[in-house]
Amino acid sequence: MAHVVSLYRHPIKGFTAESVDRLTVQPDGRIAGDRVLAFRFGDATTPEDRDGLDYWPKAKGLSLQDFPTLASLRTRYDDQERRVRIEHSGSVLVEAGLDDDGRTQLADAVTEFVLTSAEGRRIQRPGRLPLVLVGDGATSRFQDRPRGYVSVHSSGSVSALGEALGTDVDDRRFRSNIVIDDVAAWSELEWTGEVIVGDVSFEAAGPIVRCLATHANPDTGVRDAKVLTTLTTAFSQAEPTLGRLLLPGSASADAQTPWTGGTIRLGDAVTAH
Repeated sequence: MAHVVSLYRHPIKGFTAESVDRLTVQPDGRIAGDRVLAFRFGDATTPEDRDGLDYWPKAKGLSLQDFPTLASLRTRYDDQERRVRIEHSGSVLVEAGLDDDGRTQLADAVTEFVLTSAEGRRIQRPGRLPLVLVGDGATSRFQDRPRGYVSVHSSGSVSALGEALGTDVDDRRFRSNIVIDDVAAWSELEWTGEVIVGDVSFEAAGPIVRCLATHANPDTGVRDAKVLTTLTTAFSQAEPTLGRLLLPGSASADAQTPWTGGTIRLGDAVTAH
């Protein structure tokens, strides 16, 4: 039976996934603690952005699409203490809280890291510096779409892609919240109705069209796999697609109880229509 084999959240947009054993799905359809912070370019930041920004396109700040070296960083976020730890090659790059001084320390450390990376010239383009760490550390808001969603893909689809590429492919390349197993490769692209994960009911939304972020090795930050062209050529896709978006499900049958989200755990059963 189809079931959950991995769960991830991404506290800082474009940075390391945190592997967890459960995820809380909020009433707005987003994952608690997912994309609650982001490093935004200087010319794209207003005084209100730090705590009030609701939506942010990738082009306005650091993302794996343009800065693949970010994948080589290891980040941990302490929700209770509102504290970020970033490591590189086993050494602590920076650890700080989300007060003004801490945000400056975090932005300065990440700026120095990127400046000395292969993407150093890219971040020096006019208007990009100084970086500003935005987000209140609690509100999930920095997804690529204005509407809240949960992302899912199957390990079978990733395995099929790996076979076409001739190499093992890590699930983390695709930055999904949920990875499921025991379903046929690409079957998640055929979902059209209700999807139930554990006790949480969703509605299947659109398939996920992928970007250059998937080319970055999640350990080294090097672009070492031509995911996009392989999806379109080896699998005859019109657009490079892997995974599915899940939106909040319908209200209860009596129409009196609103959709409230819930908790998803490793091993939860998955049923789809």
